Amino acid sequence: MYFCTVETNEQKPDFSEVLEVASEAGHILLENGAELSRVEDIMNRISTHFGVSSGHFFILSNGIFTSGKAERVSKNGGQASTYANVAFIPIRATQFSRVTAVNRLSYDIAAGRCTLDQARERLEQIKKLPGKPFWEQLVATSASAAAFSAVFGGGFLDCAAAAIAGLFLFLFIHFVSSRYMSRIVAGVSNAVIASAISILCWRLGLGDSLSDIIIGAVMPLIPGVPFTNGVRDLANSDYLAGLTRLTDAMLGFVCIALGVSFAFLVDGALFGQIIKLTGMTASPQTAGFFWQAVAAFIGTLGFTAIYGVDREHYLSSGVIGVAGWMVYLLLFRFAGMTAPMASLFAAFVICVLSRFAAVPNRCPAQVFTVCGIFTLVPGAGVFWFSYYITTSQFQLGLGSGFMALKVAVAIVLGIVFAMELPQRLFSRYRKATH
Repeated sequence: MYFCTVETNEQKPDFSEVLEVASEAGHILLENGAELSRVEDIMNRISTHFGVSSGHFFILSNGIFTSGKAERVSKNGGQASTYANVAFIPIRATQFSRVTAVNRLSYDIAAGRCTLDQARERLEQIKKLPGKPFWEQLVATSASAAAFSAVFGGGFLDCAAAAIAGLFLFLFIHFVSSRYMSRIVAGVSNAVIASAISILCWRLGLGDSLSDIIIGAVMPLIPGVPFTNGVRDLANSDYLAGLTRLTDAMLGFVCIALGVSFAFLVDGALFGQIIKLTGMTASPQTAGFFWQAVAAFIGTLGFTAIYGVDREHYLSSGVIGVAGWMVYLLLFRFAGMTAPMASLFAAFVICVLSRFAAVPNRCPAQVFTVCGIFTLVPGAGVFWFSYYITTSQFQLGLGSGFMALKVAVAIVLGIVFAMELPQRLFSRYRKATH
């Protein structure tokens, strides 16, 4: 139902002020990890509600161009007022709680529960929302490293070693790489630290499978946000932004591979030869469905804290991560599907469940999808590709890299297919819960 109001100077704010508020909302969204289609939708929703239908927004992965022209000229004549603004938005740490807050604000504006001045005040408050405390991020990084070590086949001692590596990794990121290093150098250095600590733990007798330890330790470095957002942008026909973000994600994977390779080369130089690994292993301690479900839940929860998700969404995110991983295991172990095919169906399930969870919570489905998809990300493939290339086993390296690529493409297709489902299917669910 639409409500009409009498147009007064108070009720009809200046169009430039409206576009400024819309641009500020877009700025917060983009720098905190929102996908481009959501940024554009929310900016248009805000401007349209306040009567500015002539606003134009051109959004890139790291910038917003805003322009507009007043619809009416004053009775005294003169030129129509215009507005133009270009904002460069650097890539920063993802903070999904701010994305959720702006999303809810846009719905409050559309429902007429928020004036322009109140919206401006709320945006200022959203910008000041604190990130997760130091201790929570530390525990989350360490716990997610341990959990994903189990997901990829590690035993309990392997998980303990990965947890130690994850702890030192976060300390290095927090105090060194995020403050003093460029993005590429930081990406490589982070992977070196995670791999080096893993190798040290293994040489000291903590853990049996070095590969599972390292895979778990580097999982917090996986570029899940640019990968998922790039897929979403491509699905929404934002090809330039999609390719840019996928390129950014690929750069993150390359940095991890280089860091792992460098750590092995340094260890080989110190001990006379590079450590010989014989391929993937799966410990019977954690191979059962119970421990796999526990590991997937803890690993997903770790990323909810790393990405600044609101705590009220922790449980839903964890359940979605477990559901996707259980679908993968069932299809891979009992249905005889290949890893790429099982990943496709699991990614589809994660994305669909994320869309269901997003509606009653009034938050983007992206919040649940990004965190839940990590159980499927081919972290093991990236590790084995870098290891085999480092040890000059090029055929095995190419095979591992190609398999990782196929899994990544399968995840992309699963997300794209799920996003093609009409929104009314999920809107009905919202009506049923009210």
